Amino acid sequence: MKINKVSFKNSLPYPNKAPLNTLMPQIGMQVSLPNQNRNYTLFNQNLVKQIVNYKETALPEMWKYLSVVQDEKQIAEGLYILDRMIDNGVQGVDKLYPVICRFDRTSSPTIQVLLSGIYRKINVPDAFGPLMSMLIKNTFQPPNVSFDPNQEIGGALLELLRNKSAQSLYKNN
Repeated sequence: MKINKVSFKNSLPYPNKAPLNTLMPQIGMQVSLPNQNRNYTLFNQNLVKQIVNYKETALPEMWKYLSVVQDEKQIAEGLYILDRMIDNGVQGVDKLYPVICRFDRTSSPTIQVLLSGIYRKINVPDAFGPLMSMLIKNTFQPPNVSFDPNQEIGGALLELLRNKSAQSLYKNN
């Protein structure tokens, strides 16, 4: 009887995850904001995917990160990560509203669009006022960019108005 030696590759269904604490400082480092030739932001999709794969485990780190970050690129990619988390079914992203609302007064159209997209998805009634404020501010001082953040802001406002819990809140006031 002849026995052949067989070796198997050690292939796990999920690649080894990089530690979350090594990923967080990379947020925003490879972001390319919109310019005159491109009306959208380029994010580090590999990094975003790695952080999103941590699911609910990443939310406390995202809270810490977003509570101190100041740079537009880092804020934008942090918000984009939250948006991807929502799309991937991560529960509890709405609990980060108290930390992301610190960006409500931004004049950055990129951050306005990302924030509006998150507000549209998490349906926090408290976001209605800040969204209206952004829309009004942009009406009087239109951003000089090749895209209109008011489209996303308006969509988020309409979604909030359509939300049943938000309707009851506004009717009672």
